[in-house]
Amino acid sequence: MTSKDYLSQEEIDALLKQANSDTPSEPTVDDYLTPLEQDALGEIGNITFGSAATALSTLLNKKVDITTPKVSIIRRSQFETEFPKPHVAIHVQYVDGFEGINSLIIKTKDAQVIADLMLGGEGNPVEEELNDIHISAVQEAMNQMMGSSATSMSTIFNRFVNISPPGIDILNMSNGSGVASLPPDETLIKVSFRLTIGDLIDSTIMQLLTVQFSKDMVDSLINGAVTDSTTTESAASSAPAPTPAPTPAPTPAAATSVPAPETLPPTYGETPAHEQPQMQYGQQPMMPPMQDQGYYPPPQSRPYNEPQHYGGMQGRNLNVQPVQFANLGAPTYGQPDDNNLNLLMDIPLKVTVELGRTQKQIKDILELSQGSIIELDKLAGEPVDILVNNKLIAKGEVVVIDENFGVRVTDIVSQWDRIQKLQ
Repeated sequence: MTSKDYLSQEEIDALLKQANSDTPSEPTVDDYLTPLEQDALGEIGNITFGSAATALSTLLNKKVDITTPKVSIIRRSQFETEFPKPHVAIHVQYVDGFEGINSLIIKTKDAQVIADLMLGGEGNPVEEELNDIHISAVQEAMNQMMGSSATSMSTIFNRFVNISPPGIDILNMSNGSGVASLPPDETLIKVSFRLTIGDLIDSTIMQLLTVQFSKDMVDSLINGAVTDSTTTESAASSAPAPTPAPTPAPTPAAATSVPAPETLPPTYGETPAHEQPQMQYGQQPMMPPMQDQGYYPPPQSRPYNEPQHYGGMQGRNLNVQPVQFANLGAPTYGQPDDNNLNLLMDIPLKVTVELGRTQKQIKDILELSQGSIIELDKLAGEPVDILVNNKLIAKGEVVVIDENFGVRVTDIVSQWDRIQKLQ
């Protein structure tokens, strides 16, 4: 066999390249979105889910972090590979601002942790399956997150964005449950985030959008404001300048004065009809005076320092002086009224005789035992204090009356001092 019977290396490479070109390649996100659209969609997700993370952190009282999103595509044929285990799918419908559906996919374990935190737990669920209470808790958490996300979208796009209450389903590819709630398109845009909640969750949360909905949002973000401003500027430049309307001259035959009502008699201080000033063009007519009170409403453009006149007081010079009060001296306490004291005679008061006081540290208090002696701050034979409702009113000495202790009043606090202590 000669060398001509063998293929050269160049021929082998050409055949391999031709074989590879005949094999259809898997579509990528670049086939549906340009790099600019991918960056814009990622920025939208970064802002909206940043607000959603703040709302979830407030709700769970835990630190919630969401990393920068990653934009890719996913086909319905890849669902079984992407979600081999049951996941929780939350979907919301945009009812104002946009038309489309937004689906969130989180792992069942993550949903159980969120539900346990929502119900006051520590984030360590025991049950393997989500019950109705846990599903309701997760739905409420997602409602708060998507509500904050919609509010951020309203700010980004400068339009009112509203969503429907979120629905929740268990996405199980083994029996096909929950797949119908996802967008029906064959190819979907997947925006993936890394979600961390304290030291309990370190997982991935996915947002599934249709290609058309993604393009609509990006187009509204990139071209919406520019298109509006360009249209406005072009319309403003092409529109002719408005011609000012000629000012009509007042005619003598027009009603240039406000006659007084014929059915009402003139009140005090009212100007007769033939002496009333003429009303200039564009001037508001004066309101007629009130019949009963003779009240002239003050003009709306009256300066703040101009005196205000009412009714028949026009033209009067009023002598206005600041009010003066008599000086308040020291309070005088005369004899109490017996009639007033009779109302207080039956009120019970607490009378206490205080032998003395002292201060001790906690360790000294704990060392007290039966037979311990506590030294007070008063000397033997010194008068004791007599208190009424914890207020000092007198001093006295201790006596014994028929095997009972008593106190003999030796000094009464003056009335002035007692009143000062009451204040």
